[in-house]
Amino acid sequence: MNLVIQGPALALTQADAIASMAKASEVEQITTRAFRLRGAEKNEGIAAFCEARNIDYGWIPEGRRFAGLKLLAMDMDSTLITIECIDELGDMAGKKAEIAAITAQAMRGELDYPASLRRRVSAIAGLPESALAKVYEERLKLTEGADVLIGACKKHGVKLLLVSGGFTFFTDRLKARLGIDYTISNRLEIRNAELTGKVLGDIVDAEAKAAKFRTVMKELGAAREETVAIGDGANDLKMMAESGLSIAFHAKPVVRAQADCALTYTGLDGVVNLFE
Repeated sequence: MNLVIQGPALALTQADAIASMAKASEVEQITTRAFRLRGAEKNEGIAAFCEARNIDYGWIPEGRRFAGLKLLAMDMDSTLITIECIDELGDMAGKKAEIAAITAQAMRGELDYPASLRRRVSAIAGLPESALAKVYEERLKLTEGADVLIGACKKHGVKLLLVSGGFTFFTDRLKARLGIDYTISNRLEIRNAELTGKVLGDIVDAEAKAAKFRTVMKELGAAREETVAIGDGANDLKMMAESGLSIAFHAKPVVRAQADCALTYTGLDGVVNLFE
């Protein structure tokens, strides 16, 4: 087993200390702030050491290569991008605190996701359609390292699936802009250039995300070990459970507890570092 450690302030001395704890056979430097400890043995003290120093760590089977992947799926809000689009729309409606609180509860798994989304969308009824473009153009930013991860997918022919409990307005634009292969998200109802406060069709919830993941996986003929799923909220867990490697990215505790590994301090480029 390999132990991959990375963090914004990770130093070689810390890597050597963890390698000693893990009885690693070799310390391999991946980047300035990322190391692969080969032949590592699990030790309960490693988690506490890393967490006290803002170091991300992941136990990865020997020989797992990024080039061997066929499908990488990730959530949109607070994963591929730094914002929750519904919260920003809520801000424009003067209801950000109210909507953000519901979003946070839903992401922690404390609320039924479809019901929570309908509540949030109903709160932005009457917003002009132009608010969507305003959020996209002025507030939406890619998460640090997204360009590196997407570039690695393109280089190695790994198909990208963007899943979102958010909205097609944003996933469609990111798909075109970044060359993403597949998307699934919710469609807002718009009449007379205003948001009606309703979502068209079935809500994209945890099961819908997982079902889309399975469909694309089957289409690509991908084995489970040839897939990765990345998410931050409770509504990503079912999809993550379908994958060969599940990664909790800057995630809620309930997600970190169930994922294969967590990236809390590094950017999306940290995903690439997990693989050989």
